[in-house]
Amino acid sequence: LQSGRKETVLDLAKFVDKGVQVKLTGGRQVTGTLKGYDQLLNLVLDAAVESVRDHDDPLTTTDQTRRLGLIVCRGTAVMLVSPTDGTEEIANPFVQPEAV
Repeated sequence: LQSGRKETVLDLAKFVDKGVQVKLTGGRQVTGTLKGYDQLLNLVLDAAVESVRDHDDPLTTTDQTRRLGLIVCRGTAVMLVSPTDGTEEIANPFVQPEAV
């Protein structure tokens, strides 16, 4: 029996030629059109755009973007793949309001 990883890859078939957002280890975040993948979760993205990270806080992204074009995301660095259609960013409900 295979581990759950194989199911994940088969699931990606429905995202081919559709927009996906990929979070990578180290905090990088890339959005693009999924063109292909393999069983190791290496991803090929076209028209990829990276969200530029904040210099002071590498875990947060800024509104700035950087066009990357056609790229390969190495499977070992992929943490999360989500469709861009039907998803939107919401405010973090766990952030505590700062004391004045």
